[in-house]
Amino acid sequence: MSVHARLMWDEDVAQYNFGPTHPMDPVRLTLTMRLVEAFGLDKRVDVVAARPAGESTLKLVHDADYVDAVRRASRNPSEADEARGIGTEDTPAFEGMHEASALIAGQSVAAAEDIWRGDVPHAVNFAGGLHHAMPGAASGFCVYNDAALAIARLLELGAERVAYIDVDVHHGDGVQTAFWNDPRVLTISLHEHPRMLFPGTGRPEETGGQAAAGSAVNVALPAGTSDSAWLRALHGVVPQLLAEFRPQVLVTQHGADTHFEDPLAHLTLSLDAQRLAVEACHTWAHAYAEGRWLSLGGGGYAVVEVVPRIWTHLVAIAGHEPIAPATLVPDEWRQTVYALTRQLAPHRMTDGRTPHWRDWHDGYDPSDAVDQAVLATRRAVYPAHGLLP
Repeated sequence: MSVHARLMWDEDVAQYNFGPTHPMDPVRLTLTMRLVEAFGLDKRVDVVAARPAGESTLKLVHDADYVDAVRRASRNPSEADEARGIGTEDTPAFEGMHEASALIAGQSVAAAEDIWRGDVPHAVNFAGGLHHAMPGAASGFCVYNDAALAIARLLELGAERVAYIDVDVHHGDGVQTAFWNDPRVLTISLHEHPRMLFPGTGRPEETGGQAAAGSAVNVALPAGTSDSAWLRALHGVVPQLLAEFRPQVLVTQHGADTHFEDPLAHLTLSLDAQRLAVEACHTWAHAYAEGRWLSLGGGGYAVVEVVPRIWTHLVAIAGHEPIAPATLVPDEWRQTVYALTRQLAPHRMTDGRTPHWRDWHDGYDPSDAVDQAVLATRRAVYPAHGLLP
């Protein structure tokens, strides 16, 4: 068994279920775990189930009144408090909502504790990454913000610098809000421009509160951005900031909804570019965060074609057991997919692309919209870190 990574998994995370017509189908979690098992990764990483996050843990980020409101709606969905984002079209109330949400949060928090104690350098919770939940409200399919809770627990345990990278197509607004005035946390979000997409935040001029100038970093990319330009943006902003900030732990969110097949957004990444982003985060954890890396899932609504493959790559890379992109998907998994969804599964762990990108130092193109977005971010936050834009 690998000592490189711990995979947090409990079959009951699939109880986080907003209903049969909701895009966040929990089958994406089940199919990911079955693909992990089909590749034998569950024998090469340490698979652990943690307890649900308790009241005191949830209140590290969430207001007590909000937790109470989630509990009430969980017992009786007809008592959902829409003013707190519960019972809306995006985040419907369902029986057992508190328990399922707290279970997902508990996996991320326990993983953070394990990493900080030195039990394991890397940990994955692909059921997590629920980055839109606010301290006092549910939002965007997210009830409890497990990413923010994991970071808050690291700070409680004594971490002085935690970096958070969010590559979901949507802005990581809940995590940014939780640490807006906390200079110990650097939040970096690479997302589709808020003019085009929920939640309507994440512009480059959002750079942190008065007590934490430069601690929030936002790269807002135009619709249609694809592999090479997206990777250029990622590498054109993130590593320089990490080198200067020197985090003790790196937390990353790997929403799969940047993919060209995702039905809810407008970026056009391939699985291969998403995989390269995972590899980059792994490299950065070793280069800048003493190897301490907590990686989470997030959005992703192409639940057969995309989500299971990229998150299986995530588990494999975290476990230092990478899967070659051209590898055939095991037949047993394809049969499971058809049995559960009546859909045909992809045949390989790749979309057949080999993305390349120009390094930022190779030159700036003032006519390129992605280059404009990158420069706007660098100008907004780099001076606060003593860096030249």
